[in-house]
Parts: sequence; C-alpha cells; structure tokens
Amino acid sequence: MAYVNPSGEFTRDQRYIATRVTADGRDGYPVEPGRYRLVVSRACPWANRTIIVRRLLGLEDALSMGIAGPTHDPRSWTFDLDPGGRDPVLGIERLQEAFFARFPDYDKGITVPAIVDVPTGQVVTNDFAQITLDLSLEWSRYHREGAPQLYPEALRDEIDKVNRYVFADVNNGVYRAGFAGTQEAYDKAYHRLFDRLDWLSDRLSAQRYLVGDTITEADVRLFTTLVRFDPVYHGHFKCNRQKLSEMPVLWAYARDLFQTPGFGDTIDFVHIKRHYYVVHTDINPTQVVPAGPDLAGWLTEHGRAALGGRPFGDGTPPPPPRPEEVVPAGHGAA
Repeated sequence: MAYVNPSGEFTRDQRYIATRVTADGRDGYPVEPGRYRLVVSRACPWANRTIIVRRLLGLEDALSMGIAGPTHDPRSWTFDLDPGGRDPVLGIERLQEAFFARFPDYDKGITVPAIVDVPTGQVVTNDFAQITLDLSLEWSRYHREGAPQLYPEALRDEIDKVNRYVFADVNNGVYRAGFAGTQEAYDKAYHRLFDRLDWLSDRLSAQRYLVGDTITEADVRLFTTLVRFDPVYHGHFKCNRQKLSEMPVLWAYARDLFQTPGFGDTIDFVHIKRHYYVVHTDINPTQVVPAGPDLAGWLTEHGRAALGGRPFGDGTPPPPPRPEEVVPAGHGAA
C-alpha cells in the first residue's frame, strides 16, 4: 500500500462520514448510553484524541470502546488484540465490515476513530474532528461529575482558530513532510511545520495551556502529535530540525500534559512505533521497528505549574483507567 505521493505534495482525503450522534437525534442517531461503540487504535493520533476526551469526560459507562491492533492492511483495521480476532461486542474481525454494513459500495478510507451503532452493526461516523466536540457537547448528560469543560462556549472561536493552524501545519503537517514525493514538497512542509512549532513555543512560553487557563480541546489535538514526534515523526517522517526533547517549551508542555491523568495513561508507544514503521512500507520497506528513543524523560519534572492555570478548571481529574483499558505493561513511559 503506497502512501507517498510520487508527484509531490501529500493531500489528505477528508471525505469522512458526516453523520452525527446528537442529543436530539436529528441525523437518526440519538445519544443513548450503551447503544454505540467507539472503535479506536492506540497507534493513531486522530483516534487517540477520542480516547483522551472520552476518559476526561468519564463516558466509559455510556460509550464502550473497541481497540483495534496497531497495524492494518489495505482492507482495514483488524481486532487482532481480541480473543479469536473478533471485537467482543460487534462480533467482527475488521472495521471494514461495519462500514460495508451501512455503505456496501463504500470507496473511501476505513479509518479510526469510528462510532458504530451496535444494534445494526453499521458505522455511524468517522469524522474525527467532530466526534470529540460532540462528546463534549452532545453527550454532556452522561459526563462524570467533575468533568472538565473542554470546549467552553466563551473560548470556542479562539479554540477553533488555534485548531485550524495546528491541524494544517502540525497534525497534518508531519504527514505532508513524511509522505512528500519531491524535494520541493518536502521542503515546503518541513518549513511550514517548524515555523508553526516555533509559533506554538512562543505562545506557550507565557501560558500553561493553548487557550485560556485550563485544558481544552486544543491541547488534546496538539498533544497527540507531540507525543509521537520523537518516536516516529522525527526520523520516519524526516521532521528532524530538532527532536521534541530539544524544544524546551514544547517539551515541558508535552510532559505536563503527559503527566496529567487522562493523557499519558492512554499512550502506547509500542503500538505507535509498530504502526508507522510496519504499515508504511514505501517509507520503511524493511519494516524494522526502532528500539528507541528512551522514554524515561516523559516522567521528569516539567516546571509548567509555575505558569499557573488549573488543568481541569472547576472540575476534577478522571479516575484511573479501567483495568481492561490500561495500556499494557512495558508499552508506556514507566
């Protein structure tokens, strides 16, 4: 399966299923606890956002989660982590089956995260940018007591603005560098990425979080790229002006979030590295997965509390992850 665009710049296919699960059910899918299953892979940064938001908001009872393995073939993600290779709730081997159950001729990407309607076995949506916002806004009736406001109304315009920059230049920017097929396309993506990282460093040098004085959706979206930077993007995607650990402000900011309940405890570095280095065979044809980098630094003192801020605002940290959702021993930074 080829990812590099031999003619130049990588362009992400953003034709996602726009159906939404909403409180009023206007798209035919009302919020109902137990009805839907969130399918993720811990390897994927877009899916990682939903894992974090679901945990911060305490939606585990209302929205179950199926975890696909870290690799996939051209057909789709598989449930090879589960006994018998089948998701225990949906009963399927491949996420593709849920997409085809609703759209038999579906010809776009079979992507995670995806929300699946359990009674019908049909995919509802894979629109990752909208899913996390809807978890905050549409599922509010089922949030845990003390859940933070990740998308507060007074800050939405600024959050949206920051998110647009971060998506275009950082979240997707690392892919534009990694999948560039010409020197010109790579150089353009490389400089755009690091110019934005410098902008983010300046912004975060005097404030603890990206928007306001609490964790918001904007921090979740940046974090899932930063946490993959040194293990994958620096080498595999040639984003190598500096490592994250050599950018003092962003490194401290990322460690601050990593050490916050709901962030670092969702990160599976083994799955992350295995996905990128095994799946992208046109970049890494040997499929050799690197042993490094050393992850001990993620748990070192970051000093960001001196900037003030209240991580969860008037809310509280989430409880520890459920036993069945704990990252396997040896896969995290501890």
